Amino acid sequence: MTSPSVLARVQDLTVRFRTPRGEARAVNGVDFEVGTGEVLGLIGESGCGKSVTLRALMRLLPPARTQIGGRIEVDGQDVLAMPGPALERYRGGTTAMIFQDPALALDPVYTIGQQIGEAVQRHQGGSRAEARARALQLLDQVKVPSPAARLDNYPHEMSGGMRQRAMIALALSCSPRLVLADEPTTALDATVQIQVLLIIRELQQRLGMSAIFVTHDLGVAAEVCDRIAVMYAGRIVETGRTEDVLLHPQHPYTQALLASTIHGSLRGTRIEGIRGAPPDLTRLPQGCAFRDRCSRARSECGGDVPVLQPVQGGHAVACHAAR
Repeated sequence: MTSPSVLARVQDLTVRFRTPRGEARAVNGVDFEVGTGEVLGLIGESGCGKSVTLRALMRLLPPARTQIGGRIEVDGQDVLAMPGPALERYRGGTTAMIFQDPALALDPVYTIGQQIGEAVQRHQGGSRAEARARALQLLDQVKVPSPAARLDNYPHEMSGGMRQRAMIALALSCSPRLVLADEPTTALDATVQIQVLLIIRELQQRLGMSAIFVTHDLGVAAEVCDRIAVMYAGRIVETGRTEDVLLHPQHPYTQALLASTIHGSLRGTRIEGIRGAPPDLTRLPQGCAFRDRCSRARSECGGDVPVLQPVQGGHAVACHAAR
């Protein structure tokens, strides 16, 4: 059983996809915990397994071509063993998801009020009028201007920022204990990004929810996350408190991500990119998957896959060269 201080625990999670080119190993033995009221950030390049991990937690991956292994436990429930009715209650009730593109996640033929109201009635019961009143309260909570009028808007009648706020309202409609945010600000301009991030963080703290925040933006991670897990080729290669990972990175990949991030102090200097490209997930190399791009690679990096080892406190790194 998950201890009272730990809301979610993932152990040895693996996700395999059947493709015409062979089996793609998208997630490869991932372990992490999320404490009650804590925000964990998953960061890394596109294709490293961040979003697949979130979808595995919601069991949204297509079962016909997906094989999931390991254990996912949320609020004392074994997610991978849930039958259909329990899974319906879990999605939205215990765990909810804020998707990257609300234009695709929201149904275009129903108004925002109808979509939020349906979720409320499905999980919490009550009349249609009560569900509509709850939807109005939620839109006001996420700072949607003129929320009463927006209830009857269709998604295409709203701006990108307003749609994302409506998506957040929908995710929070049934007071979930765990929120999964899949790069919720990627498609927004910088000003709206900040507004949405502040809303998510404020509501998470006020309502006492836990969250897993997927992003490739280190600035976003620094703003909203209590702890960070860095992913590469489907594995977590470094994890720890946000300040430890961002200020004292130990893994060469984390160091390379930070070195390639643009910020004001770099004005006039050359940005160092990460050489090469991520490995083919259908043909992962033996040993450390980052070794062909790593300036500190050793002969032992081609042997056993490095496992997470503690550095100090809760900071851990999976790297032969970092020891």
